[in-house]
Amino acid sequence: MGFVYPQYEFRPSADSAAAQPVRHAVVVIGAGPVGLATAIDLAQSGRRVVLLDDDTSVSHGSRGLCYAKRTLEIFDRLGCAAPIVAKGVTWQVGKVFHGPKQIYAFDLLPEGGHRFPAFVNLQQYWLEKFLVDRALSLPNLDLRFASRVSALEPHADHVGLDVETPAGKYRIEAEWVVACDGARSPARKMLGLDFKGRVFEDRFLIADVRMQAEFPTERWFWFEPPFHEGESTLLHKQPDDLWRIDFQLGANADPQTEKEPARVIPRVQAMLGPDVAFELEWVSVYTFQCRRLERLRHGRVLFAGDAAHQVSPFGARGANSGVQDADNLVWKLCAVLDGHAPAALLDSYDAERGAAADENIGHSTRATDFITPKNAAARLFRDAVLELAPHHAFARRLVNSGRLSQATHYSASPLSTPDIDVFKGGPAPGSPALDAPLKDGWLLDLLKGGFTLLAFGETAPELPDLPIAIAAISEADDPQRLAHQRYDAAPGTVYLFRPDQYVCCRLKRFDATAIRSAYARACGKEM
Repeated sequence: MGFVYPQYEFRPSADSAAAQPVRHAVVVIGAGPVGLATAIDLAQSGRRVVLLDDDTSVSHGSRGLCYAKRTLEIFDRLGCAAPIVAKGVTWQVGKVFHGPKQIYAFDLLPEGGHRFPAFVNLQQYWLEKFLVDRALSLPNLDLRFASRVSALEPHADHVGLDVETPAGKYRIEAEWVVACDGARSPARKMLGLDFKGRVFEDRFLIADVRMQAEFPTERWFWFEPPFHEGESTLLHKQPDDLWRIDFQLGANADPQTEKEPARVIPRVQAMLGPDVAFELEWVSVYTFQCRRLERLRHGRVLFAGDAAHQVSPFGARGANSGVQDADNLVWKLCAVLDGHAPAALLDSYDAERGAAADENIGHSTRATDFITPKNAAARLFRDAVLELAPHHAFARRLVNSGRLSQATHYSASPLSTPDIDVFKGGPAPGSPALDAPLKDGWLLDLLKGGFTLLAFGETAPELPDLPIAIAAISEADDPQRLAHQRYDAAPGTVYLFRPDQYVCCRLKRFDATAIRSAYARACGKEM
């Protein structure tokens, strides 16, 4: 059975009847995956938040599909990972083909002891439904459907928003606005902002195909397959007997013509063979774009997800990067709203996630240039690498069918305190936490609050004057020793984590003065 698209009810807001515009602490624009993650995080942190969306259902078609381990860890902190993993298709192995032959395979999570898989494939409409379910369960999250923002008016201490609804237009105000309204972002246009970067000429066809197939649950990528000569093809499994197939079309393909069933069906049939029955569920044509806003913060308006940056879909860097934008931004907004940090802390959102956008754009650009060589020399190099890859490890490292999404390390973040002790391993300051199985759960379960000091040893230190939770891991708590190994930890080792589970600082021995300084720096008080 196919997905049944929910229809959410428009309900007039009391704000529309107010004599003066009602002011809210935070308004989020756009209820896609990034806007929903932002609003859920704010709400479960105790903030009242308004989320505006111009639609009354979830996105149509599979769209964003592959969700990485780090993103699943974020969804777990937001209270909605369980249905996502249960419904989704988990995978960790990819295979790369040249023509009819496999040239190599890779495993994205070869070691055990991880709570979440390397990736889960799940159509965006399912993801959004699960996120909406979570959002509607939070009493301080005001999700307003059929509510289109038609104007943004920035001021020194707030932003004015005009909201158009089936019941008429009204105005509200927000201390802060988070624009998550997608690649075409009306909010971005209202502020007169534009992307910088590259738009590639090549077009790709996405076909969601319903069929019974014997392909394994793996990512398969073909360069120049016999069923689609001279181009590339990507195959992913989805839930409900759906398969995602991406066909490279070339620069001169007409998008409207290529979406016609008369054009799509023969391409799929050539891939599957004449005896495989299938039906088309959804078809789209896209071009590669690797672009971003020069700055992600504009006064009291902050941009996240596709509204802030766009990358090619090979590598699953779009939605994953956007959810990680939200993860980075929300705790900083909360710290500013609570008076624990200056507004300048939000500049670090631009510094950290701007660097992440540059990293993702770099990976996507290199993948695009390898998949679609732009000149004879580039094609000669690409083909030589593919010929050598089955026989030589160095060549396999050069094959680029999309470097798959991983969490960004903020190595140059102004919020991180550099090491003063020598660590032979473990996550350095500016790196995301590593999960590990414990006797009674998982390590990341200890880091779901605000700032947390993780101490390895029988007793935990005390910091009564700071809003920092204390968690201790003894050797008895870590029977497999994976936590101690992954953190290069001995009795007395401590790690200070930010609310987004990134390392602020680490010490071989607890030092209260050093921890206080690292906390102040992470809150933007020593920037």
